[in-house]
Amino acid sequence: MEKKNADSMQFWTVAEFNKFIAAVEDKLISKVCFKILFWTGIRSGELLALTLSDFDYENKTLSITKNYARLNKEDLILEPKTPKSKRVVTIPTFLCDLVQEYVSKLYEYEPDERLFQTTKFYLQHEMNRGCKKSGVKKIRVHDLRHSHASLLIEMGFSPLLISERLGHENIETTLNTYSHLYPNKQSQVSDKLQLLNQKSIGNSIDENKKF
Repeated sequence: MEKKNADSMQFWTVAEFNKFIAAVEDKLISKVCFKILFWTGIRSGELLALTLSDFDYENKTLSITKNYARLNKEDLILEPKTPKSKRVVTIPTFLCDLVQEYVSKLYEYEPDERLFQTTKFYLQHEMNRGCKKSGVKKIRVHDLRHSHASLLIEMGFSPLLISERLGHENIETTLNTYSHLYPNKQSQVSDKLQLLNQKSIGNSIDENKKF
């Protein structure tokens, strides 16, 4: 990632996201879309290309196989951004339940149709509305993807797992994009080495006392 893009990256904490979602949940489609984006880290184009058949409620997974774009007022379903973008993302139970609730309220929906028949413009409009109403700092829709990545980093998941979940072409992309979110890792290494050394010395002393 270029430095200018890394500098412009912003993300929300879970607390900030919850404040935001409370401000837009008056529209069910907004609530569902933003929750999927935040809790899965998929791209907005991937979200807007989803059909009901992409969800596996039994295994709690979401299959990413296509990408949505709008060109000259025409809806297009395209191949994913990169080959690695085709992936299966695990999702929590509450997202499965939320999607089922959303689908139950759709009228004459066919499983092969786009589940969220809206646009990236709508998502950005709703993002602006929610930020203004909730008072949380304004970020881009794409920054929800960064928010998910930062959450996984905070939870201690490996860069390899995060790379696979986000559909990055290689792990270097993940490391280059989010390396600045690991500010205290070096000190953690030295601290753990210190504790390990102290523990080994203590064990040696205990062993010597036996003789």
